[in-house]
Amino acid sequence: MILKTWIEACAADDIDKEDVIRFDHGDRTFAIYRTTQSEYYATDGYCTHEKFHLADGLVIGSLIECPKHNGRLDYKTGEAKRVPICAKIKTYPVKTEAGKVYIMID
Repeated sequence: MILKTWIEACAADDIDKEDVIRFDHGDRTFAIYRTTQSEYYATDGYCTHEKFHLADGLVIGSLIECPKHNGRLDYKTGEAKRVPICAKIKTYPVKTEAGKVYIMID
């Protein structure tokens, strides 16, 4: 049985609108995104092409552009959208409570 746990990632205001930050928990790295409408999303923190931190990339609408090769992923769905990225990225449920952002990890 896989246990899923809500983990506090950051304060909601730690992320600017249409931006991304890095969140490390244990031996894992995540990327937490905020839209212009203050919706929050989370993915694994590394590009699926070459393990570069997505938090160093550029947010363009619902896409995150890898800082290394300019490949793009949709951070809402995890889908690869531009080469050289061709593998989907894992996404995580997100909730906000009392000004904090939580992600559900397994």
